Amino acid sequence: MKVADNLKVINEQISEACSRSGRNPEDITIVTVTKYVSIERAEEAIEAGLSDFGENRDTGLLAKWERLKDRPKWHFIGTLQSKKVKHVIDKVSYIHSLDRLSLAKEIDKRSDKPVSCFVQVNVSGEESKHGLSPGEVEGFIESLGEFPHINVIGLMTMAPHTDDEDYLRKCFRTLKGLQEKMRSLEFPHAPCTELSMGMSNDYTIAIEEGATFIRIGSALVGND
Repeated sequence: MKVADNLKVINEQISEACSRSGRNPEDITIVTVTKYVSIERAEEAIEAGLSDFGENRDTGLLAKWERLKDRPKWHFIGTLQSKKVKHVIDKVSYIHSLDRLSLAKEIDKRSDKPVSCFVQVNVSGEESKHGLSPGEVEGFIESLGEFPHINVIGLMTMAPHTDDEDYLRKCFRTLKGLQEKMRSLEFPHAPCTELSMGMSNDYTIAIEEGATFIRIGSALVGND
């Protein structure tokens, strides 16, 4: 299907999810996950009106950057190795996977301006997933105050791939509660107003539980 047709369906579902939860669809940012699609498909997404693209590897981001430059805003959504920061830091607007001080140090060192970062939280506790445990979040965010180029705009999680809606809601609500707690602490370097959660299979649930950034790939642009 054309990206524009997929986007129409997704926008309708976003509006319905917002209606159910008393939210404004304008508060939701769609991050189009382009890691599995061609540059031509990514260009189609731009033509459809999508403006935020997510890549999870430096090589994929750099390849698309060569063609698309800054036509979209770029989000790094995968695990970022410290040694790869220098390759992408001047090209991305958001990093969704900050989860260790060594990475924060490298981002701070390599950037000449504040970088909007999400702290990644492993809410489900799955060993296969990266991120901090919920109990580590406050101390970690407090420690980021020593890095002037780190701006923690919110928290991110990857929910389990499951059809258990109650369990998904529990994960998303846990992250929402953490985000509200971090926001209430009023750290100058961590306004923590945003929530990056929800993908193609669960984004409507994530929206109902407070997501402001949703990361959609297969349902929007496909995966080949």
